[in-house]
This record gives sequence, structure tokens and C-alpha cells, in this order.
Amino acid sequence: MAESLDIVAVVGSLRRESFTRRLVQALAAMAPASLRIEIVGIGDLPLYNQDLESAPPPAWLAFRERTRRAQGVLFATPEYNRSMPGLLKNAIDVGSRPYGKSVWSRKPAGIISASPGALGAFGANHHLRQALVFLDMPAMQQPEAYIGGVDKLLDPSDQIVNPASRQFFEQFLKSFEAWVRRHAG
Repeated sequence: MAESLDIVAVVGSLRRESFTRRLVQALAAMAPASLRIEIVGIGDLPLYNQDLESAPPPAWLAFRERTRRAQGVLFATPEYNRSMPGLLKNAIDVGSRPYGKSVWSRKPAGIISASPGALGAFGANHHLRQALVFLDMPAMQQPEAYIGGVDKLLDPSDQIVNPASRQFFEQFLKSFEAWVRRHAG
């Protein structure tokens, strides 16, 4: 049996009842034992400011270290104004610095974007993909995960209620695991 992969999930929402966070928690619960998914907190990361690099805030150091140890990253984002939330962009910036010491470089990634609307946060998904190209993160291309109607996807105990959606996410997780195994260094 293959060794279990250590995956950090970076969720771009702080809301207590965030659909995006609840979806990632559901995926972590249904993931095979070979894929350990842990949400890494980004809500307490001070805004990136290069002046702080001489004595980086402890939250930056903890985030960077946890992400550096991971074998892959699952990004999950809602959409704010046709893009990713500032919270998520800040986490990306914190992890990419100082220059030459990015925790993201060559780390395989998957992206899930989620929205109650029909477009499934398409704009946020693609803006995030643009950033990952620059960060030298191989991002899984298929299956794409633009999750529309996320507000109707989970029951009160955060289980995916629709069998077709559950099947899609099982395939997504299987593909993501294969992607990480192929690209993890």
C-alpha cells in the first residue's frame, strides 16, 4: 500500500458557516486513507509587508513551515467580485516570500471553486490558476471543479447529499492523489 500523502487545504473564506470550508471538510472526511487533508488556517496571517521579513510574525512562520512540509496543496475558494478573496491572495503572498524561499515552488496543487451561483466561482478559479503558474505549482487540470449551487450540496451534518456529486468528488480526489504522487518531489 502506498504511503499516505500529507495535503494542506487552503480555504479562502473566514465565514463561520462557509460553504467552501464545509465542502473541504466533507472531502477530507470522504478522502481515502492514502490522502490526509488538513485545513491550514489563514485567517490570522497579518497582511504581507516585506518590512516585516526581518522579524516575521509567528503566524507567517507557522503557516510557511506547515505548508512546506505538505506534499500537495488543495486550494478551495469562493468568488468575490469575479476573483479570489483577498484573504487567499494574502496567504499566497505570505507563502511566496521571502524571494527565493517560496513554500509553493513545484508543489502540486488542486483547485476547487464554489459558489451558490450557477458559475461555480469560475472567475476566482482562473485568477488562482494564474497565480499558481507564476508560483511554479503544477495545478491539476482535470477534472475541473467549479461547484455551483454549493449551498444545496451539503446536508446539516456536512455530507454530500447528491449521489452524482459524491461520485464526482470521489473521482476528483482519486485524480488529485494521482496528480500529487506524480509531481511531489
